[in-house]
Amino acid sequence: MRRLNCVMVVAIALCVSATARGSMFNFDNGPFGSPLPINLTVDGVTAHFTATGEGFSIQRADTMGFTPVDFSGLCIYPSSVFMADLKVAFSPALTDFSILYAPQELACDSSATMRVTAYTNGVFVGTSTMTAEAGTWPTATLSLSSVAGFNSVVVHYDAPPPTGGDWGPIFMADNMKVTAVVPEPASLALLGLGWSGAVLLSRRRR
Repeated sequence: MRRLNCVMVVAIALCVSATARGSMFNFDNGPFGSPLPINLTVDGVTAHFTATGEGFSIQRADTMGFTPVDFSGLCIYPSSVFMADLKVAFSPALTDFSILYAPQELACDSSATMRVTAYTNGVFVGTSTMTAEAGTWPTATLSLSSVAGFNSVVVHYDAPPPTGGDWGPIFMADNMKVTAVVPEPASLALLGLGWSGAVLLSRRRR
C-alpha cells in the first residue's frame, strides 16, 4: 500500500507543477482594417476580442499622423468618438493580464482613469485602475493579477481627466501581455504513468 501511495503522490505532484507562460499580443498579426469581434492566438492562448458601443478595429498605430509612446505596427483603435468597452475572453484561463493604452487627450493637465475588471465565467474576480502621466495621447500600462485565475476581462474608460481640457472618452490599445498556466505535456504523461502503475500494483495485490 505504501508503494502504491508513493507512485500516486509523485505522479500527481509532477503533473500539477504547471508552467506559467507569458504571451504577447501586439496585434501585428491581426486582420488590418477589420472591426471587432476577432480571434487571435499566440503561444496556444486564444483571445476573443469584442466591444460595446461602436467598438474598435485593427488599425495602424500612426493613423493620427503620429504614434503614441511604445505603440508600433498595428493596434486596437476606436471606431468612433463615443465611449466603448474592450472585452476579451481567453482560453485557457489566465493569472496575469496587462495592456498598453493611450486615451484621447490633447495636452491636458491630468489624465483619464482606466479600469480593467476580470471575471471567471461571468463571476467577478477582481479589478484595478491606472492613470497615465498627463500629455497628448499619453500612454500607460493597465494590469491585473489573480492567483485564482480568470478567463475574461473588460477594459473600461472609467473617468475623464479631473482638471478637464481637450479630451475624449476613447482609447487605443496595444501590446497585451497575458500569463496562462499550462500543464506541461510531460507532466500529463507522468500522471498517466502514475495511474497505470497504481492499477498494476493493485492487480498484483489481488
